[in-house]
Amino acid sequence: MANAASGMAVHDECKLKFLELKAKRTYRFIVFKIEEKQKEVIVEKLGDPTQSHEDFAACLPDSECRYAVFDYDFVTEENCQKSRIFFIAWSPDTARVRSKMIYASSKDRFKRELDGIQVELQATDPTEMDLNVFKSRAN
Repeated sequence: MANAASGMAVHDECKLKFLELKAKRTYRFIVFKIEEKQKEVIVEKLGDPTQSHEDFAACLPDSECRYAVFDYDFVTEENCQKSRIFFIAWSPDTARVRSKMIYASSKDRFKRELDGIQVELQATDPTEMDLNVFKSRAN
């Protein structure tokens, strides 16, 4: 079902892979891409559980927008192991204006398809989503 605001549909694989990340922790991160010709959000890259935040950041293109989900593990001050699922709207300043508009107008509907997101980050350059930002937003 296409979104009226942007005309983007969400491929079933997006929801399926997100559920695997959330329930089974099969992936550390998922990078999603909008296929403009098909008017559909698809899975572009899956990061296995052994991959790090640096691996994730390296997957995001310098001049193209993406959506991503990152499963962030951390230890609380009480020494409890926890995790938070972050949704990242990656929209670098160098991306095409049309691309930024399509990603911005599709974001809320796409995010609603992924039930279980706990924290949202909007990032236009790598410093806006470095590990310290994840740490500060996780609690």
